[in-house]
Amino acid sequence: MHAPKHETFDLAARTNTDPKGIVRAVDVYTVEPWGLYMARPTPGRAQFHYLESWLLPSLGVRVTVFHFNPGHQRDQDFYLDIGHFTAGPTVWHAEDHYLDLVLRTGIGVELCDVDELLTAVRHGLLSPETGEQAVQTAVCAIDGLARHDYDLDRWLAGHDMTLGWRNG
Repeated sequence: MHAPKHETFDLAARTNTDPKGIVRAVDVYTVEPWGLYMARPTPGRAQFHYLESWLLPSLGVRVTVFHFNPGHQRDQDFYLDIGHFTAGPTVWHAEDHYLDLVLRTGIGVELCDVDELLTAVRHGLLSPETGEQAVQTAVCAIDGLARHDYDLDRWLAGHDMTLGWRNG
């Protein structure tokens, strides 16, 4: 079992340090009052060649679009990580809280990795309070998406958030 994954988003250096400590160049950072957008290539990844993410601290989610390589496509439109996201003037931080949501627009959302969250709490890698908050965050996101016919844009519009995508 792994500890919660931490990631750093350095706006000034235009870098993203992944949970393994690998520093990657970022093509685009965009800061909005309610979130941070990042777009970057993913060299060395067999499954996908580019990713775009929005960190949405007030909702406790990171929304990602993966640009898959041929033969690795997945039946998903958006991937949502549940976690804690901290905004700073030049550096943002993310702590992943294990739970993920796989969204298929207009069809449904799947909750993943509940077993990982429960194991992390049981082994003291995440406090029970943080684990409970992760579940509440996931439930709120699932409920919000369901109430908006599994349309991410419609759900986020209710929070005065409009996401833009580079489509790299």
